[in-house]
Amino acid sequence: MAPTKRRKLADGAATDLSPELVTQYLRKNPNVLDQIVSSDLVHTDRLKEWLHRKSKQNNDQAQSQGQNNVQEPRELSPLPGANHSATRLLHLPQTRLAVENGDHSSDSSLVLSKWKTKIQMSKKKILHELSKEFHHINGKVRVLLELADCVAAAVSADSFTLHSCDVSRQELTHLLKNEDGEVEFGNKESVGPKISVAATAAHTKEAVRLKDLLVSQGSANGLSVSSTRAHSVMALPVLDDQNNCFGVVELHRHSEHSHFTDEEEEVGLLMLQWFDMLLDYVEIACLVLAIAVIALVKAETHSTMMRQRTLSDFLLEVTKSIFQDIVSMDVVIMKIMNFAKALVQADRTALFLLDTRSNELYARIFDDGYSLEEFSSPMEAKVRAMDASDSEGSGGRRDRKLKSESGEGKEDNSQVHTDSSGEDKKDTEKKRRAEWYSDDIRFSMEKGVAGYVASTGKILNIVDAYKDKRFNPEVDIRTGYKTKTILCMPIFIRGNVIGVVQMVNKLQGTFTKKDEEAFATFAIYCGLALHHAKLYEKIRRSEQKYKVALDVLSYHSQALPEEVQTLRARPLPDHIPEISTYHFSPWAVMEDDKPLQCLFMFRSLFENIKYDMDDLVRFTLTVRKNYRNVPYHNWTHAFSVAHSMFVVIHTAKHRLSPIESISLFVACLCHDLDHRGKTNQFMVQSASPLAAIYSTSTMEHHHFNQTVTILQNEGHNIFKYLSSDDYKQVLSDIKQSILATDLAVFFKNKSELNNILQTNQGFNWDVLHHRNVLTAVTMTACDLCAMFKPWDVQHKLVYVIMEEFWQQGDEERKRGITPVEMMDRNKKDELPNLEVGFIQSICVPCYELMFQVMPDTKPMLDGARANLQRWKSMADELESQRGRNGESPEATKSV
Repeated sequence: MAPTKRRKLADGAATDLSPELVTQYLRKNPNVLDQIVSSDLVHTDRLKEWLHRKSKQNNDQAQSQGQNNVQEPRELSPLPGANHSATRLLHLPQTRLAVENGDHSSDSSLVLSKWKTKIQMSKKKILHELSKEFHHINGKVRVLLELADCVAAAVSADSFTLHSCDVSRQELTHLLKNEDGEVEFGNKESVGPKISVAATAAHTKEAVRLKDLLVSQGSANGLSVSSTRAHSVMALPVLDDQNNCFGVVELHRHSEHSHFTDEEEEVGLLMLQWFDMLLDYVEIACLVLAIAVIALVKAETHSTMMRQRTLSDFLLEVTKSIFQDIVSMDVVIMKIMNFAKALVQADRTALFLLDTRSNELYARIFDDGYSLEEFSSPMEAKVRAMDASDSEGSGGRRDRKLKSESGEGKEDNSQVHTDSSGEDKKDTEKKRRAEWYSDDIRFSMEKGVAGYVASTGKILNIVDAYKDKRFNPEVDIRTGYKTKTILCMPIFIRGNVIGVVQMVNKLQGTFTKKDEEAFATFAIYCGLALHHAKLYEKIRRSEQKYKVALDVLSYHSQALPEEVQTLRARPLPDHIPEISTYHFSPWAVMEDDKPLQCLFMFRSLFENIKYDMDDLVRFTLTVRKNYRNVPYHNWTHAFSVAHSMFVVIHTAKHRLSPIESISLFVACLCHDLDHRGKTNQFMVQSASPLAAIYSTSTMEHHHFNQTVTILQNEGHNIFKYLSSDDYKQVLSDIKQSILATDLAVFFKNKSELNNILQTNQGFNWDVLHHRNVLTAVTMTACDLCAMFKPWDVQHKLVYVIMEEFWQQGDEERKRGITPVEMMDRNKKDELPNLEVGFIQSICVPCYELMFQVMPDTKPMLDGARANLQRWKSMADELESQRGRNGESPEATKSV
């Protein structure tokens, strides 16, 4: 009976079978059911309908049993008039995890049956293929975009959009893929409910499904959708293991009758849940790949790295040589040649420099196979040009044969050394090589290998020298050296060839591409080293010329020994009448007596300071010699200013320290050293080199530097017995005091001292800043000492001063510059008015400030006021005379 039943079953005879019997059979033979479902007998739509009913049944059973493995999608609250349904699902069913762990205890708890899994095999294959290719994808965004594409294919979506989610900003960004396959960032929107489908899914972290949409301009009754053609939408959040949403996949179907099902929602979420796993896979794969690549690169490039390290060490050595060890150009050349040989493992090397004036290459150091470092001096190393240098234009100037000691391709060295003793051999060879040196080897740029490289700027790597027409084998014939391979490299600086380095005979094999690359890098630093070496040589030559010139100038600018002896032999007077008074006239002192009176004032002020009288004599006479013969700013003016400072320090009550006092006196004596009889403004307008050196207070800076120069001369340092700190303080005070004689600086000092005096505390001698401002104003007061001298002295001195100003005006007029009124000789009749303005605006305010701090200086103020009245009387008389003559003051000034 059994065979008959089976045959009737195959023929479809249902009369002998019941549904219970068929069910019982299929349960015993599930493979038959798999074959039926997988065959063409079951349509896909019918299968989806079965899956939907099965999923619904499982959900009902789970809810009735109190299980939370599967949660029924919840309806979105539709807006009035909405004709759609929406579901949201939080997580994948836990029953799926049970299937993967092998738990088959309850068929009713399974969401996906065995036959359902087979249906999804094609979709899983897509995901598997994607995972294999993920190591080619860079970045999380690319991975997510590719995965979204797979999800869309798995659920048969017509289109999809992907949004990345910034959790910290609660912001979605639309991701696009351009024609080149690169990811671009589109519009942004906030995460939140009822903004858009994607924003809702990101906010709730649940799946959102919409069907039967009434889409109008990209919105679905308040929830915007990224596709206006969509009739069915499913938004799936992409969650990590911390339940953070970092993306949303929005899937669309354009057909009115095709909606997303629960099953497709499960599949989509399942695939997206693999995202974390795929990222881990990508990271591990990339790490493994990187380790493999590093290991491979390390194994393949170990030799290159060692070469680069050696090159870097040398480049550091070259850099040190540029800034520390440069003795001469020859030292740098020897270092370059020695390392070049070691860098490419060459037997010999040559470095040719380019003479741009004659278009010739010349060699200063030659390598004949001996170590360049064995010579006691660079000059000894210049014994012989290697192959190319001699053959390429030496013109037969070196005809002697050279046999090297040892090495590949060298002749028997027994012919070179005829002495039996090794030391004798070495000495004999050195003498012979020293005899060969006469001058540099030179040859035209148009000849030979080196000439070709220098002319074209191209690298030459010659494997067989005898097959290259640019090589001249005559040198090998004369020297007995066999040239095989050549590597010749140009040296550039600022885009121009300055030399050529030529390597001969690789010790093993031929020169390679790596040799060229390393040599090219090395050549860059060679150019820098040679360029700086040339600059240093120029600087050294300039320094030597400067020292010679300075020595000559110092001789002629210093006091003669006879002058020193004459002054030293004169006894210092114990008393000089009226020298401690303000009305004393320094201009009445005889020229030879001025240095002696300087010594007297110095001794009177600084008896407690140790100094060498011979140095002081020599210093004073040299200072006198360094003043130019100009009408006013000459040695006599310096003597008068120093005398005024002597009177202030000697007679006024003050609390200046001995160091401050001696600084002021010496500063007055030196404050106009090497004055040219021109103002600072003239020096700037005439483009004087001094103006280029000192942008402000031009001449004052120059005066101080001349002072320091004199102090540095042998036998002129009058401060040599001071401590180091006192010496620094003296120089600093002298500098500030000399700079204070610039009238442009006086107005600032005057204002500052006036502010100090007007404060409640007033002037305080214990405050260093107060003393510094006072000494600056005092320097100006002493510099203008001619303004408070008795009238007969002051009146004559004004015309001396004006003569110097008028000479500058004459010079300016020659240059096509209209001089200012004070410098204009044509307006000398306006002198009384000019003097009134000068004394009234500068001199009197200066002396008034000094009188407030040091009342003993009142004679300076009284003298200036008395002279001011004299000049006012002359100005009034001038105006009266013009009035009698019918002249207008304005018309006179405009002439």
